[in-house]
Amino acid sequence: MLRVHFSDADLALVRVAATTDPLWDIATSLHRLQTHQGRSSFEGWIASARARLRERGLERAVRQILLPLFPRALYFPDFLTPAEGAAGLAHGLEAVAATPHRRVLREMARLDRVVGAPSWAPRLAERGTREELTRVLGAYHEAVIAPYGDRIQAGIDAERTAHCRRLLDGGVRGMLTGLSPAMRWDHPVLHVNYPGSDRDLYLGGRGLILAPSYFCWRDPVTLADPGLPPVLMYPLLRRSRTSAALDGLVGDTPGPLAVLLGRTRARVLSVIACGATTSEIARATGVAVSSASKHASALREAGLVNSSRQAASVLHTLTPVGTAVLAASRAAAHG
Repeated sequence: MLRVHFSDADLALVRVAATTDPLWDIATSLHRLQTHQGRSSFEGWIASARARLRERGLERAVRQILLPLFPRALYFPDFLTPAEGAAGLAHGLEAVAATPHRRVLREMARLDRVVGAPSWAPRLAERGTREELTRVLGAYHEAVIAPYGDRIQAGIDAERTAHCRRLLDGGVRGMLTGLSPAMRWDHPVLHVNYPGSDRDLYLGGRGLILAPSYFCWRDPVTLADPGLPPVLMYPLLRRSRTSAALDGLVGDTPGPLAVLLGRTRARVLSVIACGATTSEIARATGVAVSSASKHASALREAGLVNSSRQAASVLHTLTPVGTAVLAASRAAAHG
C-alpha cells in the first residue's frame, strides 16, 4: 500500500496531465510485453508491437537492452522516466542522456539489489552509452507507441473531462475520491494499491501530478525516490462511461440520433456532451480537425451546441436543447 499525504497546499496543486509522457509510455508498455496479466485488454497492441519490432529489426535490442532496464518488478531506475518527458520525447531522451553519472550508478546498483542488473549496466555511467540507449528508446517509441498516439491522447482527453466534472461537483476531494478502483481517498491521505511493502509519500507542498496511462495495468506506479517531483501514473480506463453510451448511439446498430444526424455527427454531439475542443472531437471520432469543425458548426447553427474561444482552442458545449436531444435519444435507445 502507498499512502500519499496531502496538506492544504498540496490539494491546491493537484494537476491532471494534459498529454501522455512518452518515457512513461515506454516503461509501462515494456511491462505489458513481460506479463500475461491484462493480456486480453492489450492483445491487439501486443500483436502489432511484436510485428513492428520484428519488421524494424528491434527485437534483439528490446530483449537485450530495454527489458533488463525496465523489469516488471518492484523497481526500475527513476532516471529512465525524467520529469522532462512531460514536455515531449526529445526533451525526455535528452534528460536521460544528461543524467549525472553518480545518480546512474546509484540507481543501477539498486536495480541490481532488487532484481539483478545486466552485466553491461556500469557502462551507462558513460554519456556515450546513455546516448546509445536513447536511440534505442526513440526507435522503440516510434515503432510501437507513436502509431497509437491519437488513440492514447483521446483517452486522456476523456479522462480529464471526467475529472473536470467531478471537480466541479465535489471539489478536489471529490475528484480524488473518484480517481480509480485502485485508490481510496480518506482525507488527508490517498491510499493506493501498490506492490511490495507499505510506503508513505509526503508531498510537502509540492502538489501531485496525476498521469492517466494507456499502458498501465491495474495498480498505479510512482517514482521510487520521494525527493523527485511527485507523479502518480494510474491506469486509463479502457472504455469510459461516455464511450459506452456513445456505442449505444452510434455503434454497429444505428441509434435514433445516428439515424437523425448521421453516425459521425451523432458521435460528435455525444463527445461534446462532456465539453470538448475541436481537436479533442477530431481525436475521439477519428475525423480530421477540419471535419470536426464543420460538424460542430452545423450543430451550433441548429442550436444544439455553443462554441467559445479558450486561448488558442475553441471549446464546444451543449445548449439546453442539445442536452435534451441527447437525453431523449439515449432514453429511446434503451427502450
